Amino acid sequence: MLRLGLTGGIGSGKSTVAQMLVRQGATLIDADDIAKRCTLPGGVAMPAIVRRFGEQFVQPDGAMDRARMREHVFAYPQAKQILEHIIHPLVQQEIRRQAEASSAALTVFDIPLLVESAHWRHMLDRIVVVDCAVETQIKRVMDRNGWDRQQVEAVIAQQSSRARRLAAADSVLCNDQIDLETLRNQVLGLGRQIGL
Repeated sequence: MLRLGLTGGIGSGKSTVAQMLVRQGATLIDADDIAKRCTLPGGVAMPAIVRRFGEQFVQPDGAMDRARMREHVFAYPQAKQILEHIIHPLVQQEIRRQAEASSAALTVFDIPLLVESAHWRHMLDRIVVVDCAVETQIKRVMDRNGWDRQQVEAVIAQQSSRARRLAAADSVLCNDQIDLETLRNQVLGLGRQIGL
């Protein structure tokens, strides 16, 4: 069994690559999806979020108000640390559970903060970075999410630098100024290289 860590900055195309690998037979463990489920109505993180941040960060359906929380943690770095202290251990626990349950030849760990955290490297056989220029990231996220440039730049500033991600990579998939078919061919090449 091969355990592949997949990462990239916001708007890099990491999720697209993850789905392409799934279509080649990989099992996907998606850290963002796990974190999101923790903050849905009835999610395991919600009682602690309410205790630490208050009811004003909860939507009427019981889910965390993601837009309000995003603004809050950008304005108050300590709030980001508190939120991460609540969510990250829950995400790590679920990732470990899913990894132990996987019997696939390739398990892909889609972890946005892979480079930022030393926690994951020892669990992985290989790290793949999906890379593109910062300006490409900004344009994609503005188009996809409807955010303004300042919001996107704030997220990028909180992530590892492009150089740091590239330095941690065993393989790099370039997803800048190419079409989907070219990206798919790169992913197929990666699959052949790792024995998919």
